[in-house]
Amino acid sequence: MEGPKSVTMPGERKKIVLVDDSPIILKLARNTLMNRYDVFTMPSVEKMFQFLERTLPNLILLDILMPETSGYEAIEILKKDPRTVDIPVIFLTSQSDADSELEGLSLGAVDYIAKPFSPQLLLKRVEIHMLLETQKQELQNLNDNLMEMVKQKTGSILELQKAVLATMSNLVEYRDDVTGSHVERTEHFLTRFVDEMLGRNVYGDILATWDIDLFLQSAQLHDVGKIAIRDSILLKPGKLTGEEFEEMKKHTTFGETVIEKIQQSARESMFLTHARIMAGTHHEKWDGTGYPRGIAGSGIPLQGRLMAIADVYDALVSSRPYKEAFTHQQAVQIIENESGSHFDPELIDVFLASHDSFQ
Repeated sequence: MEGPKSVTMPGERKKIVLVDDSPIILKLARNTLMNRYDVFTMPSVEKMFQFLERTLPNLILLDILMPETSGYEAIEILKKDPRTVDIPVIFLTSQSDADSELEGLSLGAVDYIAKPFSPQLLLKRVEIHMLLETQKQELQNLNDNLMEMVKQKTGSILELQKAVLATMSNLVEYRDDVTGSHVERTEHFLTRFVDEMLGRNVYGDILATWDIDLFLQSAQLHDVGKIAIRDSILLKPGKLTGEEFEEMKKHTTFGETVIEKIQQSARESMFLTHARIMAGTHHEKWDGTGYPRGIAGSGIPLQGRLMAIADVYDALVSSRPYKEAFTHQQAVQIIENESGSHFDPELIDVFLASHDSFQ
C-alpha cells in the first residue's frame, strides 16, 4: 500500500530530515535551519527509515560515512522506493574528491555540501533546493492537467520552465561567484547571435527544426556541471594547476550526467536536450583540440559551437582574479584570430557582422 506523501499545505513549514552520526553536526545544522523549517535529526540511516514510515519530508540532508549503513547505500534504497524516490537528497560529507561527488550525483543526489560547512552556505543551498522543488511540483501539477489546460496555460508553463532553469543556474552561480551573471550575459549574446543567423539564413536548415525560445532558455544550464567541482578549484583566486584544470574539465561531462538524470523523469525534454548538448560540447574546438571528447568541425553540434563563442567572449571581457578584462574590440580581434582553429569560420563571419550588439 502506498504511504504518506511529502505534501506541504500552503502556509505549512517544510520538513527537513538531517541524518549524521555526529551530534555536533546535527546540532549546528538544526540550529541553522530551525527558524525556517521543521528539522528532524537522526543519528543513523536506520532511524531515518523508521521516521520515513510515518512522515515524508521535503528534503533530506544525508551524511555519507556512517556506521552500519552509508549514505550511498541509503540513497539507493530511497530512489528504489516509489514513496521516497522524489525526495531531494543533499549529501553532507567530508569527502572532497570529484569521483565521490560524481558517484553521489549519479545515484540521485541533487547537491553536495562539504563538512565543515558555514551555516550561511547550508541555509542558502537548502533555500535554493526548496525553491526548485516547489517549482518542480507546481510544474508537475500543471502537466497532470495539461490536456485540459493546454490552450490557457502554455504561456504559464514556459514561464515556469524559465524559473526552474533560472533556479538551477543560480545554484551554479552562487557557488562560482567569480563569474557572476555569466549565465545571463551568455544568454543575451546567444539571442543576438541567433537573430543575426536567422536574418542571414546561416545554418537555417538546423535552426528551422529548433524552438528558438527553448534553445535560448536551455543555455542557462551550460555550466550546471560546476556543482560537482570542488570549491577549492571552483573558487581558487588564481590560475589552476594542470591537475586542477583536468578536474575543472570534468564539469562538461558532470553537466551531461546531471541533465540526463533530470531527463529520465521529464515528460517534455527538448529544452533539456539542448542543455545537455551545450553542457557537454561548449569547450570543443573546431580543429579537434578541445575537450572532453576532441570532436572536430561540423561533428560538434551547432549548440556547442554557438555557446563556445558566447562563452569565450564573456570570459575575455570579464575580469578575473588572475587577469584584467579585455576591451570589446580586443575580444573581437582574439576571437576573429581563432576562426578555423577554435571556432566555426561560418559562425565567426556572423559574429563579426553582429558583435556590436554584444556590448
